[in-house]
Amino acid sequence: MNNYVIGLTGGIASGKSEVTRRFEALGIVVADADLAAREAVAIGSDGLADVVDMFGAGVLAADGNLDRPAMRRRVFNDTDARKRLEGIIHPHVRELLHAACSSADTPYVIAAVPLLAESGGRKAYPWLQRILVVDVPEAVQLQRLLQRDGIDEALARRMMAVQASRQQRLAIADDVLVNDGPPRQLDAHVQALDRLYRALAGG
Repeated sequence: MNNYVIGLTGGIASGKSEVTRRFEALGIVVADADLAAREAVAIGSDGLADVVDMFGAGVLAADGNLDRPAMRRRVFNDTDARKRLEGIIHPHVRELLHAACSSADTPYVIAAVPLLAESGGRKAYPWLQRILVVDVPEAVQLQRLLQRDGIDEALARRMMAVQASRQQRLAIADDVLVNDGPPRQLDAHVQALDRLYRALAGG
């Protein structure tokens, strides 16, 4: 694979989508792990067959798709079940992302992987040249999550707690984009990173 690939990650409600949209507006391909995760368990996929083998046919909706809300409820408070599910899905996601990044024809590629720190970081993704972390103070993250999802604070804190800590994410970062202001402030940050990545990819 000759493409220069930047891994992009960040905690829940940190503004990753706002950042990736700006890279796309600059003509950069973004390979999205969330889309790859859906593809990994699509009807007829090996991933879905593996999930059914592990958890039983009760995880399927009436139309044969994975019943995501039911699966989410099942693994949310069961660490062992969540790890088993991730052990099935993450390898398929890595494979799909690698293929998408390999076939992109832009100066560099962004691989958006929300759970990059949780799924092994550089060891799991040795083909990432750099890692960009979208960082936000936890108080701001909590406020955004409450507003975005309309949930109570206890649930929001639990959702944040099951992810890697802010420190764990920052520990794998080459570049950090602090996103604690209004969305319009992102433009200059992303443009500066775009210039850097074009230069690195060209060099």
